[in-house]
Formats: sequence, C-alpha cells, structure tokens
Amino acid sequence: MAIGAIRPHKMLMHSAVAERAPDALDEAREVLRRTFGHQEFRGLQGDVIAEILEGRSAMAVLPTGGGKSLCYQIPSILRPGLGLVVSPLIALMTDQVAAMQQSGVAAARLDSNIDPAEKAETWRQIEAGQLDLLYVSPEGLMQPWMLERLSQTQLALIAIDEAHCVSQWGHDFRPDYRLLGRLADLFPKAPRLAVTATADARTREDIRSELRLEQSAEFVASFARPELILSAERKRGAAHKRVVELVTARTGRSGVVYAGSRDNTEKLAQALREAGVPALAYHAGLDRQVRIERLEQFLQADEAVMVATIAFGMGVDKPDVRFVIHADPPASIEAYWQEIGRAGRDGDPAEGITLYGAADMSWALRRIGDREVDSAVKQVQVGKVRQLYALLDGTGCRAATVRRYFGEGGVEPCGQCDLCTGQVELTDATQAAQKALSAAHRLGGRFGRGRLVDHLLGKTKDVSEHEASLSTWGIGQELSANAWRDLVEQLLFEGLLREDPNDGRPLVGLGEADAVRAVFRRERPVMVQTRHEAPAKARRTRKGRDETAPSLADQPLFEALRAWRSREAKSQHVPPYVIFHDRTLTEIATAKPGSRAALGRVNGVGDGKLARYGEAVLEVVDEFTG
Repeated sequence: MAIGAIRPHKMLMHSAVAERAPDALDEAREVLRRTFGHQEFRGLQGDVIAEILEGRSAMAVLPTGGGKSLCYQIPSILRPGLGLVVSPLIALMTDQVAAMQQSGVAAARLDSNIDPAEKAETWRQIEAGQLDLLYVSPEGLMQPWMLERLSQTQLALIAIDEAHCVSQWGHDFRPDYRLLGRLADLFPKAPRLAVTATADARTREDIRSELRLEQSAEFVASFARPELILSAERKRGAAHKRVVELVTARTGRSGVVYAGSRDNTEKLAQALREAGVPALAYHAGLDRQVRIERLEQFLQADEAVMVATIAFGMGVDKPDVRFVIHADPPASIEAYWQEIGRAGRDGDPAEGITLYGAADMSWALRRIGDREVDSAVKQVQVGKVRQLYALLDGTGCRAATVRRYFGEGGVEPCGQCDLCTGQVELTDATQAAQKALSAAHRLGGRFGRGRLVDHLLGKTKDVSEHEASLSTWGIGQELSANAWRDLVEQLLFEGLLREDPNDGRPLVGLGEADAVRAVFRRERPVMVQTRHEAPAKARRTRKGRDETAPSLADQPLFEALRAWRSREAKSQHVPPYVIFHDRTLTEIATAKPGSRAALGRVNGVGDGKLARYGEAVLEVVDEFTG
C-alpha cells in the first residue's frame, strides 16, 4: 500500500478527498488557527478530519508528534454533540484535558482519580451540552451505567486513541479494548476514529476487524522521524555503567531511560543521581501519589531524566525530550518506535540509543514460551522478537529498516544513524567462529560463556587433564578475551550457539545443526561488528531545521519567557508545554510583538491563549524592547 493513500476495504468506493465539503474543511482550518494557533494542517490531518466531518468512520496511523489528537479534537468542536475519547492511561487523559483547557476548549475526563463532586459537575455539563470533549478509559466506558447515561447524549464522534491496544498482535494489548467493537451497535450514528502511531499491516487488520471498521477508510502516513538519530550497541559488562556514561555526556537535557524491571529503574536512577544527574525512578510498584508527583516533576523540569519501566510514557506529550535510552531492549519494533518516538516531539534533534545482548533475546523468547496464549499468537510474537534483534544487530540503516517493517515503500537510508555514518565496521570471523563452535562441541554444553572463552585462550583455572588434552584447548590465542566474548555473542544471535538457562547460570551448547555445518563448509560466513565512536559533527547531522533554538541576540528574552512560563505552569500545576511550546517562545523572542494583534499571528498562539496570557507575554517582551 502506498503510504498516505486512503485504502477502501471490501469494495468501499468513496474517496474522502474527492467527496469532502470544502466549507467544512475551511471551518476546520479556522478552528485550527483560532483555537490552536496553527495556520495549516500537516500531512494527512486535513484528510482525516474531512472524513470525520462527513460523518464517516476511519482509521488513522500517524507518526508520534504528527498531530493525531487534532484529528478528533477539531471535529468534536465542529460537529454537534459531545466528542468521546477513549484513552488507555490516566496520565495521558490528564495531559490532554489540561492542554485543551489551556486553549479554551471545554474538556473534561472521568476516571478513578476524579472526586465525586467533580464527577457530578462533569455530568451536569454533559447534560447541559456544555462540553466539547470527554476523555474516558475503556474499562470505565464499558460499564453498563456509563453506557446508559451516554446513550442519552448526542455524540459528535467516538475516538479510540492508542488503538494498537486493541490488537493481540500489537505490543500493548489491552483485553478491555477488544470490547470497544460494541460501540458500533450502541452508537450507530456517531462516526468512530481509531488512531495510533505504530501498527504493522497485521495489527491494522486486527484493529479494523475488532472495532468494526472494515468498511472505513484507512489513512497511513509515513513512519519517518527525520529528527531522530538512532544507534544501538551491544552490552559490554555492566549496562548501568554505560547508561551513566551516555546520560552524563548529555548534561542539561531532558531524557527518558527505559529499564526492564522495577529494581533496575531504582538502581539506575540512584547511579545517575550519584553522578550528578537529576534522575527520577518511575514504575507501577510505586505509590500512586508518588508516581503523580514524579511525573509532574519530570514534566515541569527542563533537564530531568526519568528512569522508567514501560509503565511510563504512553501519550506523555513532553516535547523537549532530547534522548531516549533503552538500558534493556524493548519487546518489538512497534514498541521500539513508540518508545524511541517519545524523544524529539518538537521536531528538533533527538537521540534514540538502545543497549542489547543475546541474553536479552533469549529471555524474551523464554518469556513468550511461558505465556498461556494460542500457538499462533506465540509464533507471531517470536517472529516480532527476532525482527527486533535483526534490526538492532543488523547492518542496514535503522530508520529505513523500521519504515520497511511497517510496509512503507521507496525508503532511502537516513544518512545519520550509527550504521549510515560508519560507526559499525564488519569483519569476516568465519575461521574464529569454527574454533568457537568446535570448542563448544567438545565441552559438551556443560559450561557458560566465560569458561568457553577461557578454554579457547588456554586460561581455564585448575584445568582438568581431559580438558587440556582437547584439540581446542588454547587454540584461540590470536584474539583477546573481549574479542572472543563478542564473537560468542554473535554466534548466539545467529542461532549457531544456544544457551540453556540452567536456573540463572546459562550453559552454552551448539545451535541449529544445519547452520553449524554450513559454517564449517564455509557456505555461511560469520561477520563480527567493531564499533567506532562517531565524530561530533556526525552525531549532530539531521534533516530539517533546528527551530526551537533562538539566536544569541534573542536568547535573554527567550529565557525570560521560559521563566515566566515556568512560574505560570507551577501556579496551575500543569506542564509548561501546555501553556506554550519552546518553538512558540522562540518565535515570540524573534518577532518581539508589540501588540495583541502581532502576538496573535505567532504560531501556537490561539485566541484562547491570547486572551489568557497576551498581556503577561507582552509585558515580558516590553521589558526587553521598551
């Protein structure tokens, strides 16, 4: 399928672009300008909005930071009735409601954190027709009493955010999302819109089937994120030490570090704090109030680092995250692209760095094997794990590999990932691989990696007479211990060696017999990676412009505007970016508007924010220009 196309399903012949009403889209563009302060739609936003304004359901796959929310927010404002948004996380709902209210849009949420008085007021506003948008969780929405009350309300639309949660093939499967297909029968007059940033063809098909969208148009934008500079490296020794090195090399920036366990988040956050980094741990085991406070700290700060499990992040719209580091690899390419995609949402340079190892892959495969799911689901999940590690340990452009995975054609190398900039060099190690495989065979799968390397080097402590008599004893002295460890890792990735878990003390043995024979016959080469540090210039390379950095002359005004915004955000207990993004502050600092009319022409300053903050912003500007 061509990216950007509107694909009909089962003989659906209408084209949204051809049939949309120009007047309706003009109205939508006016709302975009007056309410949100933007002059024009981006990418496929206009096409998706036009489809919903025509009263037709749709599915939209738009990249992280690509403005998915506007696709249901603007139709909710324009169409008669209440826009109902189904969202998976309270943090996400809270963030979006705050942003809507800042823009002067009547929005509210109903969830377990709302006190009874506020809930009663929200229902009063719904019944009086005073709300444009209501955010609910799938669990809350499908309660019989909730459905009964909403059935008495005219709905402008139903938006299902993070729709990949519907699919058992996806990376964030939520069983409660599967119930949302009933909405087609319960609210037949309301158009439904499923939106997500990451869904391959199989997942998209499952979403359409489960949500009863088979006859609806599908909009798929490019998965390109040219602002992201990607890299991946194998773990060497203690991953914590490498994470500290990576983070401290990026001081003064906001970032997210993902770890695979709650315990690791705590240990990593502590190690970073000891290194002088303002780091916070976040995971589901923390008290709910602690999580709320730490999230608010992270969103308010300009330089905080959140060390988290994947319980953190979905839909958190902090635009100035400059790096995402995976201390432990994600579960799939979909999860990788969504989690890495939390960096650079403002469109400016950001990094995605992943640490990985063969032990991580083995653990992921064992975990799938232990799950009580259908064999077909297990097979797909195993395939996704292998595709992820083929990306991480591969030799082709990382961004291009991701885009092809999602079905995008005509993809060119990004020119800026570690593989495109020559940081990874490949060397033929087939002969050394034959020695390692022979040694593993002769040792009979009774020892771990360290003992195998010591055997090859002839350095096994208290070696037995039998082992010393083996033909492979000491035959690998041409390589260092580190080089042998790298090669063993490579052989594990390729399935030429395998590890038996052995209750936490893995034992190394031969892998697939046919593949091993192919190596000995030299029918299958074995290539190893050597990593070089990228020059600073290459690390900064990107496509597009750095639009949030003010000029040197405008920097003092920009900092004054940020200080004002920070005070305002703290007084309201909202993230600074829901007031104004850095890009908007940069434009204000550059333009130095002297009137409300001039300020209103700045991108990101809608009528609501102009009325609310106009005088205060003009006072800050006047201090520097008056």
